[in-house]
Amino acid sequence: MPYKPQSEPGKTDYQPDVQITRLGDKIGDPAAAADFPKHILRFRNDRWDQSVGLHDLDDKEWINHFGKFEPLADNLNPPLALRYHGHQFRNYNPEIGDGRGFLFAQLRDHEQRLMDLGTKGSGTTRWSRTGDGRLTLKGAVREILATEMLEALGVNTSKTFSVVETGEQLTRGDEPSPTRSAVMTRLSHGHIRIGSFQRIAYEKNEELMQRLVDYCLENYYGGVQTDNPSAELFANVAREVAKLAGSYMTAGFVHGVLNTDNINISGESFDYGPWRFTPYWEPGFTAAYFDHEGLYCFARQPEALHWNLAQFASALRLIADSDPLVATLEAFPKAYGTAFTEHFCWRLGVESEGFEKDRDLVVAAEKGLAAKTLQIDQFFFDWGKTENLRKLNDDRSEFSEFRNLIADRTRIRTPASEYWQKPVPCSMHIEEVESIWNAIADDDDWTPLSEKINDIRDMGYALRNG
Repeated sequence: MPYKPQSEPGKTDYQPDVQITRLGDKIGDPAAAADFPKHILRFRNDRWDQSVGLHDLDDKEWINHFGKFEPLADNLNPPLALRYHGHQFRNYNPEIGDGRGFLFAQLRDHEQRLMDLGTKGSGTTRWSRTGDGRLTLKGAVREILATEMLEALGVNTSKTFSVVETGEQLTRGDEPSPTRSAVMTRLSHGHIRIGSFQRIAYEKNEELMQRLVDYCLENYYGGVQTDNPSAELFANVAREVAKLAGSYMTAGFVHGVLNTDNINISGESFDYGPWRFTPYWEPGFTAAYFDHEGLYCFARQPEALHWNLAQFASALRLIADSDPLVATLEAFPKAYGTAFTEHFCWRLGVESEGFEKDRDLVVAAEKGLAAKTLQIDQFFFDWGKTENLRKLNDDRSEFSEFRNLIADRTRIRTPASEYWQKPVPCSMHIEEVESIWNAIADDDDWTPLSEKINDIRDMGYALRNG
């Protein structure tokens, strides 16, 4: 089935629906927000607030809920710091959990999906260990940019819902300190991770494992459809993770920290730390300065996600037979390849014609991009906007095979929006990220961030609608 991006957010009424408590008291621990000295609203997502019925909140009410964390009506009270384990750079760690955030609320969106509002930087919890439970304002700004850009590029991602500056001075070893602080709220289709299942397997709690399997199927995949729920859930998650891997590659995105505690059971990308977009098709490009071996570099992301799925399968073995899980794992490379080529065609603006033909087209494009004469965003921008595909970039011999293969493809969009008339594409490379932050840090100037968000959303509209 050809790739289709997520629909635009619609408008709905506020519909609280606390489902997480059905799992009992071993899924998380009560938490409370820190008492911050200041609450300055810096960002509210005016596209997605209406999708969960919170668009009518005025700024004071917004800060009360997303800066001071007064409970939403008929919702979680108190919030829950979720428990989980995880492989971090492939080393198992049983000492982690929500250390600087909590699940604040659950509610239905405009499509009746169960959504979570979760925090980052809201203070210490039982799982904070030696951390201060805080988030830098720069980290929050970077997460806004990551989620907005990925959403526009058709990646299934959490949404940065709110950022409130909190008036503290933080010390961090990886950026100039002291630095400003913030608390962020993200809107996600769940916060259950592979690491959630790993913790339950570690504790050998079969009853909770079965309940969590049923919970995930009911709330993320339309309910239990077979007589083998564990295998069914695993197949669903593997399918969505394959799509995520394919979309990361097409976007030129490097998450940076693809640990099992950062992989959402819904297949939604979330939790952005040292992320970057690679300007060129560079397989070894890494995002995290501490990823010395390139474990999570650009080209190894599908492999990393496949490895993480194997850890999920291992956890499910507590209550499931191995054969169907192994079969799904073995099918992952093909599922990824199909998802990658379909998403690549979508970004190019041409119809998918099946894996074999799509693969030939994508391989030819990769060969051209590997020459590093053209940046990834410029490549997709050029081929997405021109009305004469055969003539574009005729002087670039590295794309000659690609030109021949794409010449007769059927287009899926007519590039009529103003975005396609711009002289350069919308990109998100590290130099611009730093420039946007420097304007805030040096002059408290939020205009470059606002302008960039508008540019990104213009691009997203153009990719969805032409």
